[in-house]
Amino acid sequence: MATNTAAWIKEKCGPFVIEEAAMPEPKANEIVLRSRAVATNPVDAAMYKMGIIIQNFPAIIGCDVAGEVIAVGSSITRFKLGDRILACVDSIAGAGAFQLYCVATEALSAKLPDNVSFTDGCVLPLGLCTAAASMFQKANLGLPLPQIDVKPLGKVLVIWGGSSSVGSSAIQMAKAAGFEVATTCSAYNVDYCKALGADYVFDYTKDSIVDDIVKNLQGKVSAGVFDAIMAADTLVKCAEIAHQLDGKKHLATVLVGPPTPQVVPEGLPEDVTVSYCWGTTIANDEVGAGLWGGWITSALANGALRGMPHAEVVGQGLEALHEACERMAKGVSAKKLVVELP
Repeated sequence: MATNTAAWIKEKCGPFVIEEAAMPEPKANEIVLRSRAVATNPVDAAMYKMGIIIQNFPAIIGCDVAGEVIAVGSSITRFKLGDRILACVDSIAGAGAFQLYCVATEALSAKLPDNVSFTDGCVLPLGLCTAAASMFQKANLGLPLPQIDVKPLGKVLVIWGGSSSVGSSAIQMAKAAGFEVATTCSAYNVDYCKALGADYVFDYTKDSIVDDIVKNLQGKVSAGVFDAIMAADTLVKCAEIAHQLDGKKHLATVLVGPPTPQVVPEGLPEDVTVSYCWGTTIANDEVGAGLWGGWITSALANGALRGMPHAEVVGQGLEALHEACERMAKGVSAKKLVVELP
């Protein structure tokens, strides 16, 4: 009989401790998978280094995983034993992806096509969920969902931070939804963002960044602005871009913690509305159903969606998570740090 092992965090700011964990049992709407690859996110590094968001200790964190289904709950209809999947695991409750066997909900899981490896598949889940909540939920930008048969809509979406994990998913989904995309990144990552499908790419380090974007998009209709970075200065710049462009004057951005009221910075243009998102909330609405229920698998199979940013394998085994989170805390660019679990 298989036994489970996890990378435990036993106290706030404590190190990973690799120890045995209980074998998960799926609830009706859950699946259990044998994790084969996990990816790290900035939120994982923050939980590991600072103990933020974790509700109780000891805890197992981690959101991004790909692996094989080994058990299914009684109401599962889309998966069977042996299926290769990618999933977004909500780790706030302390039972995250950084273990050999983990639980995921059917709502935030999708089959991996044969042409996509576990390593490439695991880079997507949280970034994709976060971008999707901001772009497609009605309370945020409310854009139409991505389609396999793309129909141009004649509008442009501005995405701040296109080379980030969230931004990379946002660009790909926006293109599949029929939008032109204007995005920002460093000069080093311009070609990366263009390869993702961005139509306009701007160097965010330039003092003229707002004017550059507005000037180049004159005459186009904006579908809104998505700030995938969520820093005080980016919010101000994104709001000004939304204010000056024709079209939807709404700025959607990401939360830095669990769903809580966020304070809109003072001095933003009065005609620009601002909303904040939390990625895993799409599990409960039509956005999650539309993406995880079919589009993700089909788009991965035909190349409309790719496992981006590129995976960099830090090591194999749960012990490598220490290095992965330490490196993530220092910051990475246009890459996703992955640990394989053979």
